[in-house]
Order: sequence, then C-alpha cells, then structure tokens
Amino acid sequence: MATAAAPRPMTPEEKKVIFASSLGTVFEWYDFYLYGSLAAIIARQFFAGLDPTSAFIFALLAFAAGFLVRPFGAIFFGRLGDMIGRKYTFLVTILIMGLSTFIVGILPTYASIGVAAPVILIILRLLQGLALGGEYGGAATYVAEHAPHGKRGAYTAWIQTTATLGLFLSLIVILGTRTAMGEQAFADWGWRIPFIVSIVLLAISVWIRLAMNESPAFQKMKAEGKTSKAPLKESFGQWKNLKIVILALVGLTAGQAVVWYSGQFYALFFLTQALKVDNATANILVAVALLIGTPFFVVFGALSDKIGRKPIIMAGCLLAALTYFPVFGALTKAANPDLAAAQAKTQVVVTANPAECSFQGSPIAREIDFRTSCDIAKRFLAQSSVSYQNAAGPAGQPATVKIGETVITAPAATVVNSKFDDASTKAIAAFKKEVSGALTAAGYPAKADPAKIDKVMVVAILTYLVILVTMVYGPIAAMLVEMFPTRIRYTSMSLPYHIGNGWFGGLLPTTAFAIVAATGNMYNGLWYPIIIAAATFVIGVLFVKETKDVDIYAAD
Repeated sequence: MATAAAPRPMTPEEKKVIFASSLGTVFEWYDFYLYGSLAAIIARQFFAGLDPTSAFIFALLAFAAGFLVRPFGAIFFGRLGDMIGRKYTFLVTILIMGLSTFIVGILPTYASIGVAAPVILIILRLLQGLALGGEYGGAATYVAEHAPHGKRGAYTAWIQTTATLGLFLSLIVILGTRTAMGEQAFADWGWRIPFIVSIVLLAISVWIRLAMNESPAFQKMKAEGKTSKAPLKESFGQWKNLKIVILALVGLTAGQAVVWYSGQFYALFFLTQALKVDNATANILVAVALLIGTPFFVVFGALSDKIGRKPIIMAGCLLAALTYFPVFGALTKAANPDLAAAQAKTQVVVTANPAECSFQGSPIAREIDFRTSCDIAKRFLAQSSVSYQNAAGPAGQPATVKIGETVITAPAATVVNSKFDDASTKAIAAFKKEVSGALTAAGYPAKADPAKIDKVMVVAILTYLVILVTMVYGPIAAMLVEMFPTRIRYTSMSLPYHIGNGWFGGLLPTTAFAIVAATGNMYNGLWYPIIIAAATFVIGVLFVKETKDVDIYAAD
C-alpha cells in the first residue's frame, strides 16, 4: 500500500492530460443531448417514409441503438487499450465518435437519398455507441494512471465535470441556434449546425491527444513485459476478476447511472412533459442548476481522496432512494402550482374492465392499436400528461373517466383500412373535447403559467438533484480504476460502466415513461431509479471494498 504524496499544485502536463482526456466526455453528452432533444426533427428528416408516430419511434430506436452497443465497444476497445496502450486506443475512439457526430450534420435526408438516409443514420449511431464504449474507460484510466497517489479522486473528477459541461454546452448551442434562426428555419436545416460545430471539439481534442505520452503505469508494465495477451479471458474468464466486474456493476455503476439520468435528463423530461413547462424555460432552469452544481464533482472527487469513494457514492444512492418522491412532488408545486392544486383537489379516476386495457407504454404500438374504450381513455390522459387512478369495472361496460363529480363515458373505435372509421374519429374527438373541458373546469392547466413558476425554488430543487449526481459520479472513475489490475484495467472497468450507464441509465427515460403510461401516475416512473439505487446501496455497502488507498502501480 502506497503512502500519500505530499500536496503539490497540478503540473502543466497533468492539466493537459486532464483536458485532453475530458474532451471525449464532452462529445459523449453533447451528442447525446443533441440527438435526444432533436429526435422529433430527425424523425421528420430521416424517417419520412413512415407515418409520423412510427417515424418518431424509429428515431428513438436509432437513439437507443447507441446505448445498446456501448458495452460491446467497451469490450473491443478495452481489449486494445490493455494490449497496445491507452493513448492510441482512445485517440481512435475520439476520431470515430467525432466524425460520426459531424457526419450526422451533413447527412442527406430521406427526401434526397431515400431509405439510405435512415440506414446510414443508424450505422452512425452504432459507430458512436461503439466508440463511446471505449472512450470513457480510456480517459478515466489515462488520467488516473497519471495522477499522484492521494489525488486520483480529484484528478478524475474533472472528467466527470465535463459530462455535465457537455450537456450544458448542447443546451446553449441548441437554444442559441434556435433563437437566432427561428423555429421554421431551425426545423428545416438549422438543426444541422449543432452537429457540424462539433468538428471544432474534435480538432482540438485530436491535436492535444497526439502530443500526449502513454500513461506511466502502462509504460512500466510494458517495459516489464507484463501486458496481457488475452485481457478478455483474464477479465471475464477468471472468477477472481469476473466477480469484481459484477460487483462494480450492481454495487456501483447501476445505481450511479440511474441517479445521473434522473437528476439531469429525467428531471428535464419531467418538467416539460409532466409539468408542462415550456421547453426554453425548462432548459434554462436546468442549465442554471448545472452551472451551480458542476463544481461539486471536483469537491466530492477530492473529498473521496480523504474519506473514501464508497461512503460518498453510497450516500448519494441512499439519498436518491429516500428523497426522490418528496423532491419531485416539491418540484411540481414550484413549477406548476395550478397542477399541484388541481391534483390535490380533484382526482381523475378511470373505471374500466382490466381485460380491455392494453399496455400504454408500448414503444411499437400504433394509434389504431388502442381501440377499446379503456385504451382510448387512458391514451388521451397519458398524452395530456394527466395523472389518474385506476378502478376495475364490470365486463361489458365501457370505460368511464371521472373528474371530480363529472363522469364521461369513453367510446370504443372501429378500424377500417388501417385507420379509425369516420364515426369513431368523431366520437373520439367529442370525448377528448369533453374531457378537456372537465379538466379545465377542475383547474387542470393546459400548460404551466410562466408567471407562477417559482424559478428560485425550481433551480434549488434541480441543484439538489445535480448534487446527488455529483456525489455518485464524482468519485466513480477513480474507484473503478482502482478496482482492477493494470494489465486488464481498461477492459474490466469499461464493461460494468457502460452496461450500467448504457443500459440501466440510458434506458431510464423510456422505462420510466412506460411505467407512467401503464399506471397513470406521473410519479410512478421514479420507482425505477429508486429501486435500482436502493439495490446498489445494499449491495455496495455489504460487498464492495473501499479502494482509495490501493496502489495502482503495485505488481498485478
């Protein structure tokens, strides 16, 4: 076990190492938010051969594809990183990732080249996902192996800050471009600009990375002839290492990931979709919270060098599990007090035969697949972001929607030639109009009133959520690096990180939305991150060992 190094300022070389390594993480989240926030526009541009609903679904599936392949990128590039070196491997990943992002910005649309457009788009998303799978592990390993003992938490925390800075940068670029061009021009072609300007980040990153040296730990291992000839076999084929990989996933990164996505992406989604805050206001409020909260990545990273990584990460998971429900309830009162008051005063109840109710959160269902009275009632309430309670009704009776004392019977629909017939269309329209009127009469707002948003309180709540993010994310890179021996570190740490963040975290918005749509309660989506964070807390406390005093230069 090594002794702590005497405190000293960060050298220019160490600053360059951190900056060069961090730019890839900026790309990661910059691209993520660009594609996610522009999914509706991308659907129209690249999936125009489908009906609008199917086009949006396919755009989201292309988005998800980038997450799903990240663990495979971790395996492929992690193996290369452990065999040939950290520097050149994650130089390749940044090139693939940056060029793929840039090409999306210049890719011809469906109107220009037909079906080739969505095919190429999906290929680019897959390449981005594969590259991202190798990027983070390389960056974290590279920085940690340059850091002096006793400062790995502080040094690697800078990588974690740039994830949020990438998100912040994308918010600024999207808002700035949209405002400068106007909505119509932005939807037509201006959406390309945020993708195209990413080439600047790429050029800076490659220029700096070319001038970097290989990490000291890898150089030492290579000089001693101890590099792994089969890092995949050593990482996942030997139980002594595989069990640590599994613990890193279920006892660290799964919980870290859901707290990360809940505190930033799901919070934004909740503001715009459930609370009906306009997009520009929601983005600005989140951006302010990100600015306030981002320094805490370094605060908790540095603190983890003193008191340990594990206590801070576990505390973040526990606080998330215990406070998400009251915190998001408080967010409702601050962002849309009229909605909070209406929910408290007037409940909405759907009474229907459960056998006639489909799963509202299906990602592949079409509008015409929801044709029973139960489906039509729940579908409209879900699309209107209205929370409701479910009550079982007798068989053979149509579903009803009760809003206060008003009871409205939902129609069933008949499908002819893959669309609702005229009578059904008229009946559904009349039902929606009647429900909307009853909701308005009960005080349910169509959207949040900008004058009534308590912006200070909303920012305070969002900042708290971001601070939870910094607690779980600030120390995680150092801890993952310290859990594995040098010879298989890149491979071993990358896989649990990207399964946790690519699958558990990346699929959080979709999963949470499906839970909300299926149950009718806008808060029920929080059960997903709460359960995962709580499970990680229990497993982490019982089975994961503290790593802050590990000597990563010791013989494997």
